[in-house]
Amino acid sequence: MKGTALMNNRKSERHEVLEVGTITFQGSGSGIDCTVHNISIGGANLEVGTSTGIPDSFDLLINSENAKQHCHVVWRKEQRIGVAFE
Repeated sequence: MKGTALMNNRKSERHEVLEVGTITFQGSGSGIDCTVHNISIGGANLEVGTSTGIPDSFDLLINSENAKQHCHVVWRKEQRIGVAFE
């Protein structure tokens, strides 16, 4: 029930996906691979090898859509990052 309540509080509905993405930011030299697990108009849930070293603001490139979106971190766990699109 708790998860359902959280989903209802979101501003926009998230859709389950399994997309390959790349996190890029100034000074990174190269991108950091990630997996997009769900996405909405307002944000996404990303899986990474580690969230250490990933800044609070970065660009996310979703490879299948060839689209870049600037975002900021809303929450972090060991290998997951929740982001909001700017």
